[in-house]
Amino acid sequence: MSGELLLWLLALCVLLAVVVQLVRFLQADGDLTLLWAEWQGRRPEWELTDMVVWVTGASGGIGEELAYQLSKLGVSLVLSARRVHELERVKRRCLENGNLKEKDILVLPLDLTDRSSHEMATKAVLQEFGKIDILVNNGGRSQRSLVVDASLDVYKELIELNYLGTVSLTKCVLPHMIERKQGKIVTVNSVLGIIAAPLSSGYCASKHALRGFFNGLRTELATYPGIIISNICPGPVQSNIVHNALTEEVTKAVGSGGDQSYKMATSRCVRLMLVSMANDLKEVWIADQPFLSMTYLWQYMPTWAWWITNKVGKKRIENFKSGVDADAYFKTWKAKHD
Repeated sequence: MSGELLLWLLALCVLLAVVVQLVRFLQADGDLTLLWAEWQGRRPEWELTDMVVWVTGASGGIGEELAYQLSKLGVSLVLSARRVHELERVKRRCLENGNLKEKDILVLPLDLTDRSSHEMATKAVLQEFGKIDILVNNGGRSQRSLVVDASLDVYKELIELNYLGTVSLTKCVLPHMIERKQGKIVTVNSVLGIIAAPLSSGYCASKHALRGFFNGLRTELATYPGIIISNICPGPVQSNIVHNALTEEVTKAVGSGGDQSYKMATSRCVRLMLVSMANDLKEVWIADQPFLSMTYLWQYMPTWAWWITNKVGKKRIENFKSGVDADAYFKTWKAKHD
């Protein structure tokens, strides 16, 4: 075989490999490091058993699904949120469908905005189970309102709940993990903690703040390699987050989540979260296309990302003002490309 033919064959193989990877990326629902960990990494079924896991925001959405999937792994669960009756419902289903007994689940009502209660709540968990292996900071609310219309109280509420409440609880749990020199602090952030979108300025601000805080905390814990700080950044997921989102006033929620079918299934999002926990990944992006591609653009090609975001953002605002689901544009895109 001549050298020239060999070079042509090599170039063809490289081109084919690039095309295959591009096709795989267009079908991906998580960042490439996460999907590699799912394929070749450690399994949650091996790594997360016999741990004590504290989940905030456990009464619905991602937190609820996380409780169900964790209950099948043989962990001890602490379920926290404000709505006690919903936590009891989640507990019953965990007992029915999981591998846990009554003594393995603690229902612990918690208001993230009541920071004075966080120390006592932490002591209650330690008294019940003796340790906290994983804290999952999942509690929070979203937003659907324009900056010009939104009351300053809306921004205050989002920072109090999403940011300061999460920071407060983390600071209560952290000394225990430092004493043991091990533990995982997993924070459910959002792709909006990396990018930005109209109608969610306060939500974006709170999530950007969380990302900065936990990245900073990770650097301070460099001498404690057994303590893992992980930021989980999901895109749109099937949940009640839009239904419960704040609008222009604190007392007024959206009240209607619109069509959720085009969003990622909550079960898939949570499975990838568990893979992340099992493999001690520092930050993961969990999103279908085109949200995943937009996150990569914002991270690596921000000029292009701004241009696209401005185009799509105008349509999002138009939909919102006309009473249509703000994200209807993506629903149409999804239908065309599925």
